[in-house]
Amino acid sequence: MAVANSLNFSRAAEHLRLTQPAVSHQIKSLEDELGVKLFIRTSKSVRLTQEGHLYTQYAGDILKLAGLSQARLKECRASQPMRLGVGCRNVAQMQLLRRVLIRLRQEEAPVLPVLRLIPFDSLENLLQEGDIQMMFAFQEATPKNGVYRELFRCPAVCLCAPDHPLARYDRLELSQLRGAGRIAVCRPPICPPSLFALQGQVLSFNGPGQALFCESQEELLFLVETGYAFGLMLDFPTLRRESLRYIPLPEFPPLSFGAAYLPGDHSPLFRRFLSLLEEDLRQETAKE
Repeated sequence: MAVANSLNFSRAAEHLRLTQPAVSHQIKSLEDELGVKLFIRTSKSVRLTQEGHLYTQYAGDILKLAGLSQARLKECRASQPMRLGVGCRNVAQMQLLRRVLIRLRQEEAPVLPVLRLIPFDSLENLLQEGDIQMMFAFQEATPKNGVYRELFRCPAVCLCAPDHPLARYDRLELSQLRGAGRIAVCRPPICPPSLFALQGQVLSFNGPGQALFCESQEELLFLVETGYAFGLMLDFPTLRRESLRYIPLPEFPPLSFGAAYLPGDHSPLFRRFLSLLEEDLRQETAKE
């Protein structure tokens, strides 16, 4: 259409901000596709063929339809809520979102949460591929190329049922776990590497025959709750179960826990979500 309006390849190229050979190539490709000549070209002039005159009518309609479809899609994007994908390793992490998502809904923020509950490495793939915009992570296990924002620090605790022999202690040292019986353990990325190393030290005391290996945090909690084992976990005070004893391990320094996301120019709504999440979790942790 640019060439048809100007009847000059150079002026059409200038209008389109392309090179003249690029315009010539696209016209030639279109002629080959249609199987007709659209222009008669000489060293001094360019003019439309009869087929070219006919095709400009259809080309004009095509451009109008393309513009209309783009405008409709833009309107659709503007009216639809932003899909906020959040990745969680376990149900406990998902519970950390409860108050913030309720608050965003009450504010009538145009956001639709899309939650992914995956304990394995594939959760990081979803972040890299853009299927989720944020995932919970410990700082020492932040995904490659990810930006990390601390939300709070988690102390390590020993979990056991109220009738377990360890339940009588108010705090525990690593040496006191020697001979304490079966221990339920998880591997990374279900638990952070440093906690996995701590579990390994306990197993070195008690022997591998005392280990109950779990594929999720929920499995570990169930085995501890039913009294079959004790476990070592990082404590989220707001998510404690009343049926369990949480005994501090002062020898183990608290770990930084937060949000991991890819760098870039994020939307104001995403930044608002992160700020609310940080504010909420720090307030709840301070109460505890």
